[in-house]
Amino acid sequence: MQSVQTTLLAVDPLQPAPADIERAAALLRAGQLVVFPTETVYGLGADALQVQAVHSIFTAKGRPYSDPLIVHIAEYQTLAMLVTHIPQDALRLAEAFWPGPLTLVLPAHERVPRIVTAGMPTVAVRMPRHPVALALIRATATQIAAPSANRFMHISPTTAQHAFTDLHGRVPLILDAGPCEIGVESTVLDLSTDIPTLLRPGGVSLEMLRTLLPTVQHFTSPRASSLEQNIADAHKSPGQMLVHYAPTVPTYLFDGSLSQIHTAMLTTIQQHLAQGQHVGVLIADEDLSALQNSGAKLYTLGSLTQPEQIAAHLFAGLRALEEANVTLILCRTFAEQGIGLAIQDRLLKASGSKIITVS
Repeated sequence: MQSVQTTLLAVDPLQPAPADIERAAALLRAGQLVVFPTETVYGLGADALQVQAVHSIFTAKGRPYSDPLIVHIAEYQTLAMLVTHIPQDALRLAEAFWPGPLTLVLPAHERVPRIVTAGMPTVAVRMPRHPVALALIRATATQIAAPSANRFMHISPTTAQHAFTDLHGRVPLILDAGPCEIGVESTVLDLSTDIPTLLRPGGVSLEMLRTLLPTVQHFTSPRASSLEQNIADAHKSPGQMLVHYAPTVPTYLFDGSLSQIHTAMLTTIQQHLAQGQHVGVLIADEDLSALQNSGAKLYTLGSLTQPEQIAAHLFAGLRALEEANVTLILCRTFAEQGIGLAIQDRLLKASGSKIITVS
């Protein structure tokens, strides 16, 4: 693709200047791309109803057309323009969790371009909570299709600088409103079938969903037999591939008791250091005392007692270790309650399910 000059524009995260928002909205209306913040991660946006603009998203990211996009809206009534039917469950969930990190998959209206839905008969829709995102959608006066603002399969961006690193020269404008609050992508819930199905855990937990819809089930993607199959298969939702959100260096996930994980990590660190390699380790605060003299590059995400803090720092931690030029990254598993399910999901995909179970 032809290189463009990328501007990084600082905006107030709570009260963005109207002139800054209009600058971005004008680009979107003209069929160009804009990176903008949401409460989850930074998004790479285009007018969802302009087919050529949506094509540009796939080109900029190097994303396959089998991976659908989420359509972002700012008004509840807009949902009726994008879907053929709004079930009562969708209305209840929207009332409870919109604006917020919940994406609903529903039967797509014919006006939604098929490039947005990966040719599927369903469309994924959400209303973000971030003031900048909402202001931009309203100023553009259309719906914005937006995946995460990174190169395909790379670690999702939770700062504007992350997006700039991946996409500079590929987008004209990045709105910088500081770090994202939640740090992992939205929850995706499929309401197009008889049984509500969680396709991707995220900022709204499975437990929270089940307070309104007790029958929600959690879909686990079957493992692809090859990377080519992993990329080629069309999905109802983004983020369903075996490998995703991944650093450019091999990443391994350790599972077991706390003491077993520490012992296994220390052994692995020493083996690789002896070979002249540099090892990165992604841990919680509670792991620090056991590993601080290991010789590895450590990145602590926060306390196990504050899983929201761990989620907010997760992608930044993976990027920091990658940028420290380590040759491999070691991570630990986390409890799968609440947002921990989303944390575990992202680590599984970042490692390509390379799990070392210790006992």
